[in-house]
Amino acid sequence: MALRACGLIIFRRRLVPKTDNSAIEFLLLQASDGIHHWTPPKGHVEPGEDDLETALRETKEEAGIEPGQLTIIEGFRRELSYVARKKPKTVVYWLAEVKDWDVKIRLSHEHQAYRWLGLNEACQLAQFKEMKEALQEGHQFLCSTVA
Repeated sequence: MALRACGLIIFRRRLVPKTDNSAIEFLLLQASDGIHHWTPPKGHVEPGEDDLETALRETKEEAGIEPGQLTIIEGFRRELSYVARKKPKTVVYWLAEVKDWDVKIRLSHEHQAYRWLGLNEACQLAQFKEMKEALQEGHQFLCSTVA
């Protein structure tokens, strides 16, 4: 059976006209384990939790961002399937915008660094093809829904 994890692709926008697509920055966390890969906050589903509850809990645990500090973006959900440590894994991501540009990030022991990055820089740090595609799709979704 595949491991199941859930997370949030967290972003913020600079205070510029919303038509400026470069104003979007994504939050990536660098893992403390031996691989040191960069991903959005995510973690395994615990018994009795639904997927979105898991994503919100993991974001609070790993980045210190409370659910009330986020707005989940309706209409975007991506499911990634890949092999991690020789086991199949599925990760579900939603887009979430921080309500405060200067939200304080408090890393757990699972991560050693964080960065807010534009799409190109985020894709360079995200080593895995599936994660790069999810970031690109999230960015495209945000740019297509600008009113």
